Amino acid sequence: MSERGRRSRGGRRLRILYVNGPNLNVLGRREPERYGKRTLEEIQRLVSDAAENEGVDVEFFQSNHEGEIVECLQRSSDRVDGIVINPAGLTHTSVPIRDALIYSERPSVELHLSNPAAREPFRRSSRIEDIVVGRVAGFGGYGYLLALYGILEHLRGKRFRGVR
Repeated sequence: MSERGRRSRGGRRLRILYVNGPNLNVLGRREPERYGKRTLEEIQRLVSDAAENEGVDVEFFQSNHEGEIVECLQRSSDRVDGIVINPAGLTHTSVPIRDALIYSERPSVELHLSNPAAREPFRRSSRIEDIVVGRVAGFGGYGYLLALYGILEHLRGKRFRGVR
């Protein structure tokens, strides 16, 4: 890929923020049959390697506290180009996270390790699904890589054939 395709309009490398919600700090130990055996740190290393290969920068944030996630999103608007967010259990309840994503004015991808649509009824709703550019769900830790490639395609203005 050309260097131009890897850079933002300002000539610097694109920057993607990954935000992880409650209980993702215990990945690999928490319900590994549902969420996989990889830890969040292992997944982040995979994403970092892929991002470096793509010529982009990534940063990671995880908190078990809604307010800390909101503050992270608010601070992100002037330093990142896109956001990948796995709100975990806050997906279904958090209006403040929704509002902070809107405030950030950054394109975002909603990410889930499992497929919420195939789970309990209360998990089937998302407070952010209508404000994100896309969703990745059900692919375990590999979904973090899919989300990276998806947000990069969006930021670079590319579209898949047959897709708007």
